[in-house]
Amino acid sequence: MSFGSWVTFGNQITNEMAEKLMHQAYDAGINFFDNAELYAAGRSEIVMGDILHRSGWSRDSYLVSSKVFFGSVAQELKKPNQWGLSRKHVFEACHDALKRLQVDYLDLYFCHRPDKTTPIEETVWAMHQLVMQGKILYWGTSEWSAQQITEAHLFARQNHLVPPTMEQPQYNMFTRERFENEYRRLYSELGMGTTIWSPLASGFLTEKYFSGIPGDTRMDLPELAWLKNNFQSEEGQKKIEKAKILKGLADDLGISLPQLGICWVLQNPNVSTVILGASKPNQLEETLKALEVADKLSPEVMQKIEDILQNKPKAPVF
Repeated sequence: MSFGSWVTFGNQITNEMAEKLMHQAYDAGINFFDNAELYAAGRSEIVMGDILHRSGWSRDSYLVSSKVFFGSVAQELKKPNQWGLSRKHVFEACHDALKRLQVDYLDLYFCHRPDKTTPIEETVWAMHQLVMQGKILYWGTSEWSAQQITEAHLFARQNHLVPPTMEQPQYNMFTRERFENEYRRLYSELGMGTTIWSPLASGFLTEKYFSGIPGDTRMDLPELAWLKNNFQSEEGQKKIEKAKILKGLADDLGISLPQLGICWVLQNPNVSTVILGASKPNQLEETLKALEVADKLSPEVMQKIEDILQNKPKAPVF
């Protein structure tokens, strides 16, 4: 398990709460902290960097990541070179992340989305050069297609460059097709690792929204209006109804719905780490306990979950 700052740090919670949560995660054994230039327009990395600076933790006891693509400037103020995966933005975004996070190097650096305006070859070269300079140790992708990841690997191998080694996809009970089908050959053929975001489907797999959208949640944030629309859509309401049935199954097992959702993700052998998020200590405490109850998801329970979800991707025919 790992801990991420999307939505919360520099935005939804106070800096004091952010520090409390990071220490809670670290003390529980988490050693990977995920971030991105996009999160809170760079403020998330500043908050995390201050916490890391004050913590006194040995640098070899934790990993920290950043992501490049969207930029850290508000959308309406962005200039052409302040986003994307061009060599210029990749280099400048990395340097900015190092300053904000107050570290000498990034353990992991992700291309946050594919960039249709920049050749993959240029991005691979830029990432390779950052590795050679000692500014990043490993680089990867987030929400790239299997074809794009394969192209990056092929170009890297042909030119003796460092290839991407990990992907950060969304994966949960309601979002399965890409992770289980499209990527299925990449795990064995490329040895691709995965850092899973949104294991609880942005809150669908909690009880928080069973009776509508309460106040004082991430739904109140203007930049997440799209998520609020998802909940209020017809498809969103269908997911909530399924989540209510899953809650009954979780009750029968003596665990919470979020724990069920995280345990389910952990059952997939191609999951390297699940990124947890939290705005309160009790939320993090609850999800951390998922590891302790993971053995409750027997093959019989997994089949019951499939019967409820009715969305298992069909294996492709090669």
